[in-house]
Amino acid sequence: MRKRLLSFKYAFKGLAALASSEPNFQIHLAAAAVVVFLGFWLEISAVEWCLALLCFAAVMAAEALNSAVEKLTDMVSPGHDPRAGRVKDMAAGGVLAAAIMAAVIGGVIFVPKLLRVF
Repeated sequence: MRKRLLSFKYAFKGLAALASSEPNFQIHLAAAAVVVFLGFWLEISAVEWCLALLCFAAVMAAEALNSAVEKLTDMVSPGHDPRAGRVKDMAAGGVLAAAIMAAVIGGVIFVPKLLRVF
């Protein structure tokens, strides 16, 4: 049981490291804050909340994995290696794919509601 509890401690430590040191993670956090504000302001439905939160989680998880891949790649391949660059590009592409789909889903949820307000 102690090992399980420690794993949560390390996971929260990792989240804190991401939030304090990774600029792209901070940008995604700011975007999530805007989504939460809009969600309350526009009174989105429970299903829309679930979709928005799922998108938020997917983008944050992708960014966390991307950051880990970048750090690990830099450790094992400190010099210039096109293969290492390709690995990092692929991980970044995963974040981009998640972020694009989150933006599309956000548009589906928020654009009609914003058009009604304005």
